Amino acid sequence: MSGKPSVLFVCVHNAGRSQMAAGWLRHLAGDRVEVRSAGSAPGDRVNPAAVAAMAEVGIDIAGQTPTKLAGETAESSDVIVTMGCGDACPVFPGKRYEDWKIEDPAGKGVDAVRPIRDEIRARIENLLTELLPTGP
Repeated sequence: MSGKPSVLFVCVHNAGRSQMAAGWLRHLAGDRVEVRSAGSAPGDRVNPAAVAAMAEVGIDIAGQTPTKLAGETAESSDVIVTMGCGDACPVFPGKRYEDWKIEDPAGKGVDAVRPIRDEIRARIENLLTELLPTGP
């Protein structure tokens, strides 16, 4: 990586886990990291329980829109974090990949999404210590 690192979060619907991860990274890293998220089969909207859980910690992801994963987005990202998209996630040589096994918040209420939100935050904090030597 040279300059500002870019991170792409990918899950199937780009409506829950990847949106929460992108929200956390934007919140914790500010403009020091380029943040992207996409899905292999994007949903119609961001999961309302994910929006509510993130709002509880002061992060607004309500205005985000699920986006279809494009090959050029993945190619231009330094780190690709997959979250349950399996074989639908493309693989590009020379990219750093992480596969985060995180429960899917789809169909769950905000009480069930809070622990998922908190797990994602911990993973984002760990990722930031690797990406930014000065830390979050």
